[in-house]
Amino acid sequence: MANLILILGDQLTTDISALEEADRETDQIVMAEVHDEASYTNHHKKKLVLLFSAMRHFAQQLRDQGWSVLYQSYHPDNPHQSLEAVLAHHIREQDAERVITTECGEWRLHEQISQWHETLGVPVEIRPDTRFFASKQEFSDWAEGRKQLRMEFFYREMRRKTGLLMTPDGKPEGGEWNYDADNRRKWTGKPPAPAPFRVEPDPVTREVIELVDTHFADHFGTTDDFHFAVTAEEAQRALDHFIDFALPCFGDFQDAMSDDEDWLFHAILSPYINCGLLDPLAVCEAAAKAWYAGQAPINAVEGFIRQILGWREFVRGIYWMTMPGYAKENRLGNTRDLPWFYWTGDTKMRCMHKAIDATRRNAYAHHIQRLMVTGNFALLAGVRPEEICDWYLAVYADAYDWVELPNVLGMVMHADGGYLGSKPYAASGKYIQRQSDYCSNCQYNVNKSTEDDACPFNSLYWHFIDRHRDDFANNPRMGMMYRNWDKQKPEKRDALIRRADFLLANLDRV
Repeated sequence: MANLILILGDQLTTDISALEEADRETDQIVMAEVHDEASYTNHHKKKLVLLFSAMRHFAQQLRDQGWSVLYQSYHPDNPHQSLEAVLAHHIREQDAERVITTECGEWRLHEQISQWHETLGVPVEIRPDTRFFASKQEFSDWAEGRKQLRMEFFYREMRRKTGLLMTPDGKPEGGEWNYDADNRRKWTGKPPAPAPFRVEPDPVTREVIELVDTHFADHFGTTDDFHFAVTAEEAQRALDHFIDFALPCFGDFQDAMSDDEDWLFHAILSPYINCGLLDPLAVCEAAAKAWYAGQAPINAVEGFIRQILGWREFVRGIYWMTMPGYAKENRLGNTRDLPWFYWTGDTKMRCMHKAIDATRRNAYAHHIQRLMVTGNFALLAGVRPEEICDWYLAVYADAYDWVELPNVLGMVMHADGGYLGSKPYAASGKYIQRQSDYCSNCQYNVNKSTEDDACPFNSLYWHFIDRHRDDFANNPRMGMMYRNWDKQKPEKRDALIRRADFLLANLDRV
């Protein structure tokens, strides 16, 4: 039986389930850079370069291993503009009897693939994605019957399942499951942040850069200074670099932000894990090995592993259990458009400018910049969830719908009514001042709330608290905020609301 094996752009590993028991003599692998997938959102130019180049390198690796690869490179005039059209063409040309693929990571594409057996006229076998620690069914079984789903409890189950950072008698290494409380130091320049891992573009990547600059000129971001890994070997070197130079300080400063440093001690491995160049278990094992070898402290290693073994798996489970309805959630009733400065960085707010500018240049910003700066502002301003979700999906190299949507709609925007997180991550400018040095270089004053030069986050925070009293007043984690609000003098509350109303009416000039 001649099979066509479809490998998607985020499945770039020979361990993908679609290749299990495949026959190099008769089966053919299909990979394609298609307009529909490259253009359904305003993908960052560096994201497109990363995926197209990584796909081309992976296709060559497969050919070197003896596989027959049918590869379509991107061109806007290609006759086949969708994956379905590419497959239909090759089914006719190769007289293929079946299509095999691994389940994709987006509901949008999943819906299409689920109908291919009818539209293509051949059986389509969709195999589970075994690169995750928990299957969809395993997560669903864990969630069944629980009134609230909390990542911490799921994370502990995954620790027990994998044995990562567990003692022989089933206890967590170091005596605690979670060291998050030890991971909130402000970075003041010492120890110095290591230089980020870099790979100079090879001829394949340079060709892709030219392609993206030519055909995606109107997309967000820039291809300048592209230095991402595009092969599994390079991604492994990026992992080694992180373990050796950044992991020891990652725990202390993982929530820190700096006016002068884009990367600090962050791994920048998520783009490689999410597209298949790195295996998440191998990444976690490398970090755990550093703990056992005395190369990194427990708060760094546990915090890093928790992001992959805990949070990454948790949001994937939420996504597949709740879609497609989850994408339409807007429990706080937000109605505002996304401010245009999210695409330009043209704002007087230093923290927002720095986070958006880093995103524009790097297709990357770390989790606190995403959650507590750009995300926090969208939450306080009442931006429509679908608009901010689309922005995150477009601008980050590691963003795929399964991971982006729950993180943004649930954790950032609290639009799911608390299904994913027990409280909204709303904060005033004081939080940003505590975790960064942005405020010292800002045109606004973080110590003011109602004046013309007052930090916008301050009045917007209280405006959010006030307008959503019915949503949060009975939340045990929010009670103190409402007591503080009610204790303020009426004239102070009125001034805060007036200042916030003015800002909300003039968001594109903030």
